[in-house]
Amino acid sequence: MADFFLEIGLDEIPARMIAQAEAELGRRINDLLARERLLAEGGKVTTYSTPRRLAVLVEGVLAAQADTEEQLTGPSWKVAFKDGVPTAAAEAFAKKAGVAVSELAKVTNAKGEYVGVTVKRRGVSATQLLQAELPKEVLALYWAKNMYWRAGKPERFVRPVRWVVALLDSAVVPLEIAGITAGNASRGHRILHGEAPVVIDAPKSYAAALEKAFVLVDVAARRQKIRKLLDKSTRTVDGARWREDEPLVETVTHLTEWPTVILGGFEPEYLALPEEVLVTVMRDHQKYFAVEGPNGKLLPHFLAVLNIEVDEEGYATIRHGNQKVLRARFKDARFFWDVDQKAPLAERVESLKSVTFFRPSKGEPWSYYWKTERNLAVARELAQAVKSAGEAVNEAALLKSVEVAKTDLTCELVKEFTELQGIIGGLYARAQGLGEHVALAIYEQYAPASIEDTIPVSVEGQVLGLADRIQTITAMFGIGLEPTGSKDPYALRRAANAIIKILAESELPLTLSEVLKASATDEKVGEQVSAFLRERLHFYLKDVRNFAYDVVNAVLAAGADDVRDAIARAEALTAARESADFAAVSAAFKRIKNILRQAEEKGLAVQADPSLKLAPEAAQLAEAASMLAPKVAALREKNNYTEALALIATLRPVVDTFFDKVMVLDPDEKVRGANLALISGVLSGFSGIADFSEIVTG
Repeated sequence: MADFFLEIGLDEIPARMIAQAEAELGRRINDLLARERLLAEGGKVTTYSTPRRLAVLVEGVLAAQADTEEQLTGPSWKVAFKDGVPTAAAEAFAKKAGVAVSELAKVTNAKGEYVGVTVKRRGVSATQLLQAELPKEVLALYWAKNMYWRAGKPERFVRPVRWVVALLDSAVVPLEIAGITAGNASRGHRILHGEAPVVIDAPKSYAAALEKAFVLVDVAARRQKIRKLLDKSTRTVDGARWREDEPLVETVTHLTEWPTVILGGFEPEYLALPEEVLVTVMRDHQKYFAVEGPNGKLLPHFLAVLNIEVDEEGYATIRHGNQKVLRARFKDARFFWDVDQKAPLAERVESLKSVTFFRPSKGEPWSYYWKTERNLAVARELAQAVKSAGEAVNEAALLKSVEVAKTDLTCELVKEFTELQGIIGGLYARAQGLGEHVALAIYEQYAPASIEDTIPVSVEGQVLGLADRIQTITAMFGIGLEPTGSKDPYALRRAANAIIKILAESELPLTLSEVLKASATDEKVGEQVSAFLRERLHFYLKDVRNFAYDVVNAVLAAGADDVRDAIARAEALTAARESADFAAVSAAFKRIKNILRQAEEKGLAVQADPSLKLAPEAAQLAEAASMLAPKVAALREKNNYTEALALIATLRPVVDTFFDKVMVLDPDEKVRGANLALISGVLSGFSGIADFSEIVTG
């Protein structure tokens, strides 16, 4: 067995694209080797990446495919040979199989006598297969953005390919990718090592060879080094710690090959600006880490991760430059903050008429003023629904927050730092005395930004978030812009996910239909959006809450307008399905459903005759069901689904006996109708919690 190594050298790759590409390249090479029978049992794949390279090391590669034997069967013997003489059919089959006609033999199987031959195929070498197939796999990598860089050439890639290393043990695999022929020469750090080649003697010597050339190719090692350097630099400030920021750690890890860290500072006067502004400037614009004290408050320091190593004088120069840039950014932010205060949010509502929310293909553009007016109408309906259910909501604060929620789009600070939309509005509302309820609702209006994010903590923020999102969804569906397949250009799935998450994780007494009713004006649109929200609820239950697919199907089949109630039923059903009795009852319900469907297809009557005496086993089932039904209904009313399901499971003995002793589709029409009516009543009477026929039983 041998080790195989591949490195693709490139111009700098955008940091956000590297991790996915590294994983995909490793997966593609693993699948290629496995598919071509070149990966030994226990073979190991290791991936590496830096901004200038993607690399894969595979341990346990076979030198060549194993030889194989294959039994081929051709036309019937009578067609292939006439009086012992081969026909054109025999010759064609022999040619296709790559053998002489004389090697063909008679093969007898269940269908008769046929022409057959055993073909031996010699395994192809790993070098040949890699040379032929690997370039296709590399160029098939998915990139969010691609580019052409060779005039008249078809290949597209994220950045131009500059070098390729391909080794099978110490031998070069002479493959070609995008016009670059593979060799054994990599490159080190662009500045610290220069463009001189770094010769790779063997696959396993790659990481060590590159480290000597000032490149840490192991992503985990680079990440760990950055964390240690951040800790070390922060310790120079008494009591300080760097503010944990995992996404930023990942970003700088993929921006560097040989990371170092410097500590810089800025004037304490800038700490008068809100933390959100300061951190955004440092994090999103400069890729700096914030530094905080023991109390969690920001300190006038920052940490910058560099991709270079210099002497102390060099670090001082770099530190001075970074501080100068950050100071200018903070200065701009303070200027914009002061300018924005001259026109309070309440005075900016009219200005929203000139800010476009969306441009439909027909008609006038939808402005944010238009959006605000419709959000207000939806919020009023939702507030009434909340109050009708006996829950408290500060309606005045809610409507004020909706009215001014989008006005920060006209503020200079948001124009400069767009990622602070909503947050700036909340900070301005607080600074301008609009009240904490209003400020918090505006600040949280875009939460949750993702399915992992937290929901707004205030009722007003939750209702504002629901109103804003459901209005957008119904408006877009109303002009035919619903998501299709994998395409969702207006992020409507994300908006619907947020609606489901807010209803699931808050205490709002709102159902999906109430949220939809507050916004939908067209019956057809309402039906489409209702189905869309149901599909998103399915996603939430299955992929976010990790309920089994059959549990989710069972719960949704019984109705799921109340999201929290659907979760409670799914939890109870998940626990109950472990019971053998419940599993048996579920199987029986599936059988009932199938029988009723067959009866409907055949047009059989489902009608009980009161004068007809039921079979003892049928009467026993009817009695047990009539006794349990009101008890189960009472437990359902109290949302005590665990006990309700346990009670339903006690039906098992009588259900089993019924199916063992009773012919449901009895030849007698009256008996058959009574049996069908009985099982139909059992099915409908106990399916309010879930459609148990959806449960998959072993």
